[in-house]
Amino acid sequence: MVNRQRSAFKGRSLLAVLLIIVMLSFVMGTKYLHKTTTAKYDLEQILDSGVLRVITLYGSTSYFQYRGQDMGFHYELASQFADYIGVKLEVLVANNIADMTSMLLRGEGDLIAFPLPYTIEWKDSVTYCGEEAITHQVLVQRNRWRPAPLKDVTELIGKEVYVKPGRFLQRMNNLNQEVGGGIIIHNIESDSLSLEDLITQVAQGKIDYTVANNDLAKLNQTYYPNLEVSMAVSHDQLASWAVRKECTQLAEAVNKWHDENVTSTNYTASMKRYFELSKSKVFFPIMSAKEGKISPYDNLFRQYAKEIGWDWRLLASLAYNESNFDTTAVSWAGAKGLMQLMPRTAKAMGVPEGKEQNPEESIKGAVKYIGLTTGSFRSIPEPERIKFILAAYNSGTGHITDAMALAEKYGANKYLWDGNVEKYILLKSNEEYFSDPVCKHGYFRGIETYNFVRDIIQRFNRYKEVIKE
Repeated sequence: MVNRQRSAFKGRSLLAVLLIIVMLSFVMGTKYLHKTTTAKYDLEQILDSGVLRVITLYGSTSYFQYRGQDMGFHYELASQFADYIGVKLEVLVANNIADMTSMLLRGEGDLIAFPLPYTIEWKDSVTYCGEEAITHQVLVQRNRWRPAPLKDVTELIGKEVYVKPGRFLQRMNNLNQEVGGGIIIHNIESDSLSLEDLITQVAQGKIDYTVANNDLAKLNQTYYPNLEVSMAVSHDQLASWAVRKECTQLAEAVNKWHDENVTSTNYTASMKRYFELSKSKVFFPIMSAKEGKISPYDNLFRQYAKEIGWDWRLLASLAYNESNFDTTAVSWAGAKGLMQLMPRTAKAMGVPEGKEQNPEESIKGAVKYIGLTTGSFRSIPEPERIKFILAAYNSGTGHITDAMALAEKYGANKYLWDGNVEKYILLKSNEEYFSDPVCKHGYFRGIETYNFVRDIIQRFNRYKEVIKE
């Protein structure tokens, strides 16, 4: 009996030892495999694979989708670098900066294409390279009002500043101590208001001051020319792209490319597109209400509107909002012509190359695109469906289906635009919402689409009042 117990004990002990050995072998093997694969995955391996995996964040200066196309300043630079080394670009979107660096260190991506701050925490793990920026926080205020814009932080004493929680609130609290107190700081914790919403409120005169990073503030200045964003309220901090410490070849290639690319036409065009070109529009009245004319292209609107069952005046209203009936118009994003079709969309709709600014070809292409877009919203009854189609024309279908999904999740009517889905297209500029699992297309500056639909419907109703069918 004792011998049998000893044998059973020995057997169990041996089995336990074997299990421990197997588990340790697996763990050590996994660690070793990860270490060797990430250590060896440098420029040479990227060139062999034919794919550069960049990690970034959603945002108006980094990466977003607009009218079905990938856009963003850092996305464009990453595309230029991928072309430079002759590989395809794959974009991986992280949840936040910490997640972004973790993804890089785990070997899930090759390059962070986002201004990563220089910190003690990361300097031993990554090599900073490529696009280097000096970032700081600025006061966002209006430049066309009295009294004159503030020029010194001490002038903030007695003023009301509206800020989002986190680094902006922390900086304003510190600044308040530095100037001896007196700054009236409002902490905007509501997840229904993004930083860009606060900037818009400053431009509209609803609030006087907010605080933002200089790059985001400068971008928003292209939408709102009445903004003043030159006054810094924090110290400068360096930030740049980054690779893993062991990827010396890739870091060298990125630096070499940047030194050569920074004076190129492509780089200059990207800088102008996001931080210099005005994104605001100036509109003029209709051609002649007395003669019943909206534009020189009324006959074309009448002809092609029939193909999609639209009132021609609605199609004219869309064209007015897109280009102000200027056939030579080119938007900041590269959309061209009377109907402002994006290059890829124009090609897909059969617009002959070089004829994007031909009025008839532009209208034909737009009508075909509207017809295809209509299919995505068949479940929405008329006339409500028109608003969803207009919204998708402005933003791309994906952002509208995201807004519908959000509306459904939060108890709104996903088949009703006014006060329902339009509310959630606005919220797609908020990280709390665009990072929601029901959203598939990330960040979007929804206020443009919100205004786009309202403006076109109002103009269409006005056209119906003064222009005979």
